Amino acid sequence: MIVFQKPKSLTDAELHYCPGCTHGIIHRLVAEAIDTLGIEGKTIGVAPVGCAVMAYNYFACDMVEAAHGRAPAVATGLKRSLPENVIFTYQGDGDLASIGMAETVHAATRNENITVVFVNNAIYGMTGGQMAPTSLPGQVTQTSPYGRDVAVAGYPIRVCEMISKLDGPEYVARVAVNNVKNVKAAGKAILKAFQNQIEGKGFSLIEVVSSCPTNWGLTPEKALQWVDEKMIPYYPLGVYKDRSAEVTEK
Repeated sequence: MIVFQKPKSLTDAELHYCPGCTHGIIHRLVAEAIDTLGIEGKTIGVAPVGCAVMAYNYFACDMVEAAHGRAPAVATGLKRSLPENVIFTYQGDGDLASIGMAETVHAATRNENITVVFVNNAIYGMTGGQMAPTSLPGQVTQTSPYGRDVAVAGYPIRVCEMISKLDGPEYVARVAVNNVKNVKAAGKAILKAFQNQIEGKGFSLIEVVSSCPTNWGLTPEKALQWVDEKMIPYYPLGVYKDRSAEVTEK
């Protein structure tokens, strides 16, 4: 009896991510949602620029590579031209919360019927560990060697809190993948986001608090602890908007 196996919606390609990186876990959760819903044949993913730029090698569904930050705009075009397909973006904090912030906000406020998976590891990973829009106050990075100074660089952007205040979005949630309990909760949230799209409910964004051992200068184990001790207190987990649930409660 098989009790555990690779999701069918993942290819056999070897992941290129650094040891301890949690992108692999998030990829698996997305693939499991696609498998559960039986939508691989009609799903189109949009890959970002960043550590996950080669996501098109890992998902067995059709994939499109977007210019840096433009994934929500590309996803909007795909969904409007192919309304029967299921469209998702997979983006990091530099791609979504920096160069792609406008695309994200406008897709959300229009309530485009797409699913956005947003990976927040508080740093620019692919380009060497520079400060990101989500880097924490005081966090040491390649471009903030004395720690992020909020008087100069401003405060980190809390994406879920901001997007959830817009009238448009259907579902906005923040999850993490640093322990078994959180991984299970993250899987449920991603599944719900895809289900919302299938039901035509509109824009769903799942922010996944993730680790980056290499650029944080920590071991994989210590990086997961840092998520618990530093990131989650600043980026609290939970559902920030669920319009369907709000209607039901009323």
